Amino acid sequence: MSALYGTYARSALAFERGEGVRLFAQDGRPYLDFHSGIAVNSLGYGDKHVIGALQAAAEKVWHTSNVFTIPEQEKLGQRLVDATFADSVFFTNSGAEAVECAIKTARHYQFAKGQPEKVEIIAFTGSFHGRTLGTIAAGGNPSYLEGFGPALPGFKHLAPGDLAAVEALITPQTCGILIEPVQGEGGVTAMSTEFLRGLRALCDQHDMVLIFDEVQCGYGRTGKFFAYEWTGIVPDVMAVAKGIGGGFPLGACLAKGEVAKSMVPGTHGSTYGGNPLACAVGNAVLDRILSPGFIDHVEKMGQRLAWHLQQLQQRFPTLVVEQRGKGLIAGIKITPPVRDFVARLRDNHQLLAVAAGDNVLRLLPPLVVTEADIEEAVGKIADAFAAYEKDAAASATA
Repeated sequence: MSALYGTYARSALAFERGEGVRLFAQDGRPYLDFHSGIAVNSLGYGDKHVIGALQAAAEKVWHTSNVFTIPEQEKLGQRLVDATFADSVFFTNSGAEAVECAIKTARHYQFAKGQPEKVEIIAFTGSFHGRTLGTIAAGGNPSYLEGFGPALPGFKHLAPGDLAAVEALITPQTCGILIEPVQGEGGVTAMSTEFLRGLRALCDQHDMVLIFDEVQCGYGRTGKFFAYEWTGIVPDVMAVAKGIGGGFPLGACLAKGEVAKSMVPGTHGSTYGGNPLACAVGNAVLDRILSPGFIDHVEKMGQRLAWHLQQLQQRFPTLVVEQRGKGLIAGIKITPPVRDFVARLRDNHQLLAVAAGDNVLRLLPPLVVTEADIEEAVGKIADAFAAYEKDAAASATA
């Protein structure tokens, strides 16, 4: 019996090493990875530049308190500011912490402006913002809230897509709006440009803070450095994690200057967030993400993945209901139970994928994926669909 909490429905499969977009089990079997540790392993496995940076950093100071200056953190923060809308960065260890910081930043900004009553945040069904008490309240998913007592107050929820419905929820107590430009856990749903622009306009009109949660869809995954770049507007605050560390625990909250200024000493903190080791890795990952042609490659591969999934839907119209996502955060809504199908792909076809809400098969390959890898993955899904159809036919005639 495991000594660990029983919070995961774990497979017995354990991996020993990785190379590129493949993981190798302890028995040596290779698996094509379109899971990426749930969008974390942005550069796949064995990237020599990142490994070299980690080895060099491991010979120096791993950790100091944030009461001291951390040069690698200063460097990474400035590079993120230079590459985005933001003026300031707070580093965290995870996406949930980044979202928590974003919520606190938005509320404290209103407080500092003399509007302490503005604490409510409008969020959306189908979202996922983390597993802390604050972020499960922000997500509003009943299954994540059950058993943990009353949800923390200050959040209102509605289905995304209806600007008039959002405006109807706004009151003098509304602080801001929190949204994933592309929902991951909730079903790989990409928000329309018109809707996101409308949210920006509502925030401007009503003196509210627009918060984007790009923990899963950011850092190149949609074919832009961040998904907001597709829209022509910018948020006021943005939560980032997963791909930022390429597998090393790291997250960040980015904010515009006027919003971040209220976060003065004592308002927030983190023991480990942005320590020297994490930021050395973060800088090495950013070297690769921002290298010439890298994000262009991601955009191209996203287009190719979408095309191959469209062909798959045409081939299996009764099994593939809908194609979703953007770039290399892709999904197909299927009719077979998705968690069973993910297990079928893993156990019978050595393909790693992720289940998402609304019975969606989520595909999150490393950003270094090639079209040959995509063709192989879609071929494995096709083989699994064909086997599923054969099994279903056999059961029907039994």
